[in-house]
Amino acid sequence: MRLALPRWAGTLALKTAVFITVMCCALAALLGVLVHVSVTNQTVGQARDLALSRLTDATKAFEAGDSLGGGAGVDPPGLPAPLRSLALAGERGTMVADTAGRPTMWAAGPADGGRALAVRVDYTQSARTIEALDSAILWSAGLAIGATLLVGAFAVTRVTRRLHTTARVARRISAGDLDARVDDPRARQPGRPQDEVGAVAAALDTMAATLQGKLLSEQRFTADVAHELRTPLTGLHAAAELLPPGRPTELVRDRVAALRTLTEDLLEISRLETGRERLELDTEELGALARRVVRASGADTEIRVVRDVRVETDRRRLERVLGNLVANAHRHGRGPVVLTVDGPVVAVRDHGDGYPEYLLAHGPQRFRTEGGARGHGLGLTIAVGQAEVLGAVLAFANAPEGGAVATLTLPQAAQLPDGAA
Repeated sequence: MRLALPRWAGTLALKTAVFITVMCCALAALLGVLVHVSVTNQTVGQARDLALSRLTDATKAFEAGDSLGGGAGVDPPGLPAPLRSLALAGERGTMVADTAGRPTMWAAGPADGGRALAVRVDYTQSARTIEALDSAILWSAGLAIGATLLVGAFAVTRVTRRLHTTARVARRISAGDLDARVDDPRARQPGRPQDEVGAVAAALDTMAATLQGKLLSEQRFTADVAHELRTPLTGLHAAAELLPPGRPTELVRDRVAALRTLTEDLLEISRLETGRERLELDTEELGALARRVVRASGADTEIRVVRDVRVETDRRRLERVLGNLVANAHRHGRGPVVLTVDGPVVAVRDHGDGYPEYLLAHGPQRFRTEGGARGHGLGLTIAVGQAEVLGAVLAFANAPEGGAVATLTLPQAAQLPDGAA
């Protein structure tokens, strides 16, 4: 089982800080070891040379029968046993050992009579020098790591701040704000070299501008087509009313009415996509509004009011959303169709085959239908657009036991208690 890490563990700043810390520690440890070994070898070498030089002088004095001088003696007390054994074997050597609580450099060699001639040199100052060096290495390594972390954190924070800005703008564009731009300062200066973050920001701005241009062109085309169709359709409608009664006349009038509905839907979508719709708020009883929608639809729809509330909303837009949901349930689903009011949540359910997979994954798409279904595919698109204007959330799902379920959740901030003035 893989251990789940917290979300902050994946941030670029943390990864960079860990990387810089590890590299600084490794580099400081390597340099510290090299300096420690080099200085220690030099210090120990100097003390060893001094001890061997004094041992040579003491050996000459011992052979001449002169006084050995201070620090020299034959089989002196405190001589390390390994060094004594080396001297008795006829070899000369040196060794650092604690003598009377103080570090001492010993040098010993063979003497007559199976004895050892030894010289000791005070090693206290050399040991303190090495300790001071080690402390200096640790302090300098700590300061270097801290300074490197501060500089690295400053540099990385500037990069991550720009990345967060780019990600925030990308989320705004995904939410529909096509005017959002990163507007990175580096991208505004063509002669200045750009880093990878600036290149990503510039690419995102270019993509948003291109997408906005295409969508605006599409919106203008849809609005122009709908407006141009209005005049001939008005003439067709007037002409159809003058036709003599009969089956052909009914067919013509039905098709003209369908074209007029399609044109009005296209105009409504065009207005919604401009994002300039304004709400006309009023206090409405949600249960009564749902009943009016069902009566206006003329279809057999069951109404269930679990908990009625009064909400502050735009009545015309809310009726449009619920009306489209009820009409879609009857047109593309099967009965019984049930409209349920539970507080600020309104659900419309049928008992048909459910919504297609593309709609659940990507939401309603214009003019797209599947399975031979009738209709022009604009009703749910308009319902989603009007719900966004109301500040509500419209979700689509399929019930486990079968059937499509559309759930409209009105904003909680607009909810008023039942019976409030």
